[in-house]
Amino acid sequence: MDLSLEPELYSPSINATGEYVDVVPSPSQFKHGIRCPCGSRGQKAYVSSSLFSNHTKTQHHQKWLQQLNTNKTNHFTENVQLKETLHNQQLIISKLEKELHHKNWMVQYLSSQLQAHLTNTPLPLANDLTDCD
Repeated sequence: MDLSLEPELYSPSINATGEYVDVVPSPSQFKHGIRCPCGSRGQKAYVSSSLFSNHTKTQHHQKWLQQLNTNKTNHFTENVQLKETLHNQQLIISKLEKELHHKNWMVQYLSSQLQAHLTNTPLPLANDLTDCD
């Protein structure tokens, strides 16, 4: 099985006034490419800083950046909600893992009890089963 490395996901930087701004990553960060979440080119991975720099100047990318700046508070609220959801899911997973561990232990215990019972009790012969009708 071959191991494939995914391109990095680009995220804009935040300037001193709190606005999202484009900062083209250094050429060393383009080893496996960079994907832009603006949605203009789907899953295209940019493999050089010059190609990505050209992309950041497109109308679609600029509109996406402007929309990020407009909806900053929504992103914060969404982030808080996602953190809460993640915490709740971790608690649920932990609880289910404990239940699964307990049930596995119970199955193992009951199986050993059944095995012990079967080895200590002789099985009925076929002709002894006639009175079970």
